[in-house]
Amino acid sequence: MTTTMTKPSATRPAPALPRAPRRKPMWASKIAVNTALVLATAYTVLPLTWLLVASTKSLGDLSGNAFTLTEFHFFDNLGDLASADGGVYLRWYLNSLLYAVGGAGLGAFCSVACGYAFDKFSFKGKEKLFGVVLLGVLVPTTALALPLYLLASELGVVNTFWAVFVPVLVNPFGVYLARIFSAGYVPGEVLEAARVDGAGELTTFWSISLRMLMPGFVTIFLFQFTGIWNNFFLPLVMLSDRELYPLSLGLYSWHTVVTAEPEYYPLTITGALLAVVPVVIAFLSLQRHWKAGMTSGAVK
Repeated sequence: MTTTMTKPSATRPAPALPRAPRRKPMWASKIAVNTALVLATAYTVLPLTWLLVASTKSLGDLSGNAFTLTEFHFFDNLGDLASADGGVYLRWYLNSLLYAVGGAGLGAFCSVACGYAFDKFSFKGKEKLFGVVLLGVLVPTTALALPLYLLASELGVVNTFWAVFVPVLVNPFGVYLARIFSAGYVPGEVLEAARVDGAGELTTFWSISLRMLMPGFVTIFLFQFTGIWNNFFLPLVMLSDRELYPLSLGLYSWHTVVTAEPEYYPLTITGALLAVVPVVIAFLSLQRHWKAGMTSGAVK
């Protein structure tokens, strides 16, 4: 009898499974995030802290350590600030409020109206015209200062209130934002219902659409208010009369003479601190409208 022997088959090794990528420890990510937040907070808070402390110092104390509180001279600095150069600082403050509040209010309204028209109406060349508006977003405002000066010179309004006030009413970025808000906040069905009820386009915009666009109006107003309040180059080019200066240009004119007249140094610091107040008030007072609009736009 013959016995058949079978040769055992060679076993192949199982393929190696790919190793999962090694994850970084959770604590390392937290440290990186917290470090970035601390640096960002320090970058924001430290200059303001220095400004707060320095505004309480006299001229002699400012030469020492900036973060030490020796004597409190804040109210003395306020009195000197109000009486310096015949009280011109109060005039600069009023000018800035007129430029910023009036310019931001009218400019935001014009931006909302234009954005609403671009979104809800159809007319020939609409997208090409909107492309021109977007090109205006890309042009820096400093590049427009010289052409605006030449135009103002032709019109004879150089060194007047209108030379600074009228240009800040135009805000291409505000028109872009207003069109986005109009597309998201104003349903077409509401406009159709208003037209069926006999309301005209102006009545519909003023009574219905503008109320729905109020979060967008507040957003554009805050952006434009901050930009106009900090505007420096356009007034520098347009104005030579100190009575028409905004705060930014007025404080700069004081700072340029600090070397020759050191008594302007504490005045400049205290004036810079007071210049922050309207921006803070604007954001704190209008943020509830902003948040309410964002919440209502997220819930359908």
